[in-house]
Amino acid sequence: MVTHAVTPVDQGELLARARGGDEQAFTRLLEPHRRSLHVHCYRLLGSLHDADDALQETTLKAWRNIGGFEPRGSLRAWLYRIATNVCLRALERRSRQPEALDPEEAAAIAHLQPYPDRLLEGEVEERESIGLAFVTVMQLLPPRQRAVLVLRDVLGWSAREVAELLGDSVASVNSALQRGREKLERERASGRLAREHVPVSSDTEARVVERFLAAWEAVDVDAIVDLLADDAVMTMPPEPLRVVGRGEIGDFFRTVPAAGALERIVLRPTRANGQPALAAYLESDAGELEPYGVMVLALEGESVASITGFAGQPELFPQLGLPSRASR
Repeated sequence: MVTHAVTPVDQGELLARARGGDEQAFTRLLEPHRRSLHVHCYRLLGSLHDADDALQETTLKAWRNIGGFEPRGSLRAWLYRIATNVCLRALERRSRQPEALDPEEAAAIAHLQPYPDRLLEGEVEERESIGLAFVTVMQLLPPRQRAVLVLRDVLGWSAREVAELLGDSVASVNSALQRGREKLERERASGRLAREHVPVSSDTEARVVERFLAAWEAVDVDAIVDLLADDAVMTMPPEPLRVVGRGEIGDFFRTVPAAGALERIVLRPTRANGQPALAAYLESDAGELEPYGVMVLALEGESVASITGFAGQPELFPQLGLPSRASR
């Protein structure tokens, strides 16, 4: 989909028509911002489904309140203000998950979903700030800290602008930003839930994915293990599961997916969060390949440093541009 920019003259005319009740004018006014608003909601909520709901609510609220928008202000900032508040309310409504690993970590991954690269449509700026490790760790921050960090460090808002949005003081915003940055760096460095994706090159990334696919097709778990970093970590949102180490992950693949019958699982390459991903189809008793799960890989150099698996979410496949049924 190609999004056409709206010039200042167009925006003024569309705004006047929207304020007069023209819904089509409002839709055109919103369209250039829709994708970035969706990514913004995803960063805060960590869930593709919840981001869809938040964008829908943001759109409805903006439509209902367009008459109160000050034409001399920034439409983009006004829309982000609405979207941020919608996300903060959504976070307040979430209940914590039962204790499993660490209560905080279990709650962090409970709503986590991958973000399909195809929805970014070449938006490099968005792609660089949506890595799965970043989004995962963001879920560990309190909601307001999360909002402050995204608005300040990702979107480049000033402390005063963020303070006005949140109805807080500049000093409070700066304090929240400092605490958020410290926790973010601490958790990212620990790599407990996901690792940063830092391949040597795109060619290296492609070779590792090809070797992973070949090893899986050959049901050669030892070859898969050879691709893993010694301290590789695997998580499986929304399940509060973490498996650490090459041997342990190898044991998992030998026994858990399809009870260890990897020959029944067919992988298809895709991409999510700016990272390589593998969509898994499970062969049914009738011989059909049905959605089984998605694995997002993070490479450190030439090794797979983390695998984040999303099982039992067939709705992800169409979002990733993949068929709901496949053949060998």
